[in-house]
Amino acid sequence: MLAPIALTCGEPGGVGPELAVAARAALPDLDMVWIGDPRHLPKGSAYQLVDAPHQAREVPAGVLPVLAHPFAAENPPGVLVPDNARGVIEVIERAVGLAMSGAVGGVCTAPLHKKALKDGAGFAFPGHTEFLAHLAGVDRVVMMLASPLLRVVPVTIHIPLSDVAAALTPSLLEETIRVTHAGLIRDCGLARPRIAVAGLNPHAGEGGAMGDEETRIITPVLERLRAEGMAIVGPMSADTMFHARARAGYDVAICMYHDQALIPIKTLDFYGGVNVTLGLPFIRTSPDHGTACDIAGRGLARPDSMIAALRLARDMALARQAG
Repeated sequence: MLAPIALTCGEPGGVGPELAVAARAALPDLDMVWIGDPRHLPKGSAYQLVDAPHQAREVPAGVLPVLAHPFAAENPPGVLVPDNARGVIEVIERAVGLAMSGAVGGVCTAPLHKKALKDGAGFAFPGHTEFLAHLAGVDRVVMMLASPLLRVVPVTIHIPLSDVAAALTPSLLEETIRVTHAGLIRDCGLARPRIAVAGLNPHAGEGGAMGDEETRIITPVLERLRAEGMAIVGPMSADTMFHARARAGYDVAICMYHDQALIPIKTLDFYGGVNVTLGLPFIRTSPDHGTACDIAGRGLARPDSMIAALRLARDMALARQAG
């Protein structure tokens, strides 16, 4: 039997707490446990305290199982409370410990407010993904955005566009593809993942007329991986690889930079995309949005991405368990 999925509280002043309650109501049959301070949940929320994750199965459908983690202070919606930054970090550490021990089947993380963590607790990591990799002792992880319509992986992520060409090295590209390939087999149940790789330049460089990164960097890596037996195509022109017929030919698109990957998936499924970290020793998903503190507590936040993230965490955990 799959252990419950742990849902971390994220920034308590953001939409994470209210989305946790909404997601539980929408997924009454999904075993999950929320880790955080119940004082931060919306007033009147249906929740029940548990002492251990496995007790979540005893909580009535629609009621949020809560593994309580006391914070320094109460936290009204839309307000950043510096004293609570340490608690946010501790919840992530606790969830990872539970995942590493097998007490939970995977981790779904509510969004963080990076500046609040830095100002309140000296948080030294760029974000969730890097912190999770550090806690797990993993050197290379990959960010994948996933929906039923498309999976995308950016090779370079949060760097200026002017720095992309220099950052795009053969080793980075190869490691990204290898981690993605292994993750799709282990966590998505794909025996032989079909991988499409975008070029960096318009028309994939058009034979060197519009840039040489394709011939100098991308193609040699792809040829080497094909020789190992990977089902991989490219470099492809990015402007023609995301329509419906093209998407039917691959399981994941490897893109060279942030917007090349995120624009198509957010256009196709703005509310239902999920952020997945591949390469960790446990399952990790997250809704593909931020803390949205400006609308927290106002009943405006849509739970679609949180619901999708929890479902995907469960499905990936089941695939990993079956493998």
